[in-house]
Amino acid sequence: MATKVKKKTRKAVTKRFKESGTGKILHKKPGRRHLAACKTRKQKRRLRQTAESTGNIARSLADQMHA
Repeated sequence: MATKVKKKTRKAVTKRFKESGTGKILHKKPGRRHLAACKTRKQKRRLRQTAESTGNIARSLADQMHA
């Protein structure tokens, strides 16, 4: 008797992304860790905000988070 193999959640994806209450996939913007002295205030301010993943990428991320 063959058993169905469960899909494993990708742990790297669950650490980097989160799902909002409405189902949107959110992530922090890259580029804030170091080399901040050469970036303008405006750039650094915009990097603080969370961004939304859209399209096919968001769909595949959602699949990997719920596996």
